[in-house]
Amino acid sequence: MMSLNGKRNIVIEHAGTTPAGMQRVELVERKGKGHPDTICDSVMEAVCLNLCREYLTLTGHILHHNIDKGLLIAGISAVKPGGGRIVEPMKFIFGDRATYEYHGIRIPVAEIAEAAATEWLRKNLRFVDPDIHVIFQNEIKPGSVELTDLFSRTVIGANDTSVGVGYAPLSSVEYLVLETEHYLNSTSFKLAFPETGEDVKVMAYRDGNTLTLTIAIAFVDRYIPDTTIYFERKEAIREALQAFIAAKGQSFDRVAIAINTLDDPSRGESGIYLTVLGTSADGADGGEVGRGNRVNGLISFGRSLSLEAAAGKNPVNHVGKIYNVLARETAERIYREVEGIQEVSLFLCSQIGKPIDQPLTASARIIPNSGVSIRDVQESVASIVDAELADISRFSERLAQGMFSIC
Repeated sequence: MMSLNGKRNIVIEHAGTTPAGMQRVELVERKGKGHPDTICDSVMEAVCLNLCREYLTLTGHILHHNIDKGLLIAGISAVKPGGGRIVEPMKFIFGDRATYEYHGIRIPVAEIAEAAATEWLRKNLRFVDPDIHVIFQNEIKPGSVELTDLFSRTVIGANDTSVGVGYAPLSSVEYLVLETEHYLNSTSFKLAFPETGEDVKVMAYRDGNTLTLTIAIAFVDRYIPDTTIYFERKEAIREALQAFIAAKGQSFDRVAIAINTLDDPSRGESGIYLTVLGTSADGADGGEVGRGNRVNGLISFGRSLSLEAAAGKNPVNHVGKIYNVLARETAERIYREVEGIQEVSLFLCSQIGKPIDQPLTASARIIPNSGVSIRDVQESVASIVDAELADISRFSERLAQGMFSIC
């Protein structure tokens, strides 16, 4: 173990574990962009980015805000083969805190939030018309005096005591889960299978070298005239997905794909997964910020994870966002640049009010290659961590510009 006792407490140690991709069982999930939880994350992050832009335009500064509390309440729909209808629209509630006024300048937070949400929904959910299908409710309040004051200090301190986690590389299963959801929500796939909505969830279970993918896909009822067509199209999707995975050249001994496993042909129309708008939020399932994918787009159950909801947190001093994304980017850089590493996990822990470039600890846990010791790589790893922390102000600027994905 190595500890650098300068202004940044960087600790390098042997992880003492087996890489995720070499363990017998691996479980990985991704909630696609139309899943209610991902909708919440994506919308609140869009609101945050728009607020940052407006704050800069109107005042020259990004002002205090933390809007990582968003709730999507499911509507009521009447699905029907051939085309159903929306009985009651969804409701999206914007929550938490933001700055409404700065030196006499009014910032229209509610209007910015609704415009950002409307734009995201129109761009990403083909069948959702925000003017008709969504009711917006603004519950964003002015920030607390103490947290808002952090933004006016000479040295901006951390907004919270929190831990950010990142790791690299992704395993073969993790890569495949990401690629599978991206494929199912790609433009080319939607052209071939317009009956599929954006609400997709992929769960991967690997046992040894056998992989099982359990996939939920919301079908759009207007494209499905009857149950026979539904099951025919579901099988066609499974075959297309099997071909897509085979083309990736994965080395699994066997890949089993199961789609919409709740389906029951004996129950007729009530035994198939139909929606009106391509998302279960139109009549079945609500969503909430922070309940979905981590900042690398995955929920990997064998990995170290932070439970922070990064979406919507400000990119200036909220380590719940900054440290999680920075830990991911730094871990990827360590793996890319330092030879002899099989896997690296990085933990960044803050103390509220303390400078964000000086965490309480930056702990890197390394699994080295055979024949490589921690001593062989510790200096290079520590140098990368130190350099990334030293450049955290520029990193935060890029985060405010939306240059990093967070869900």
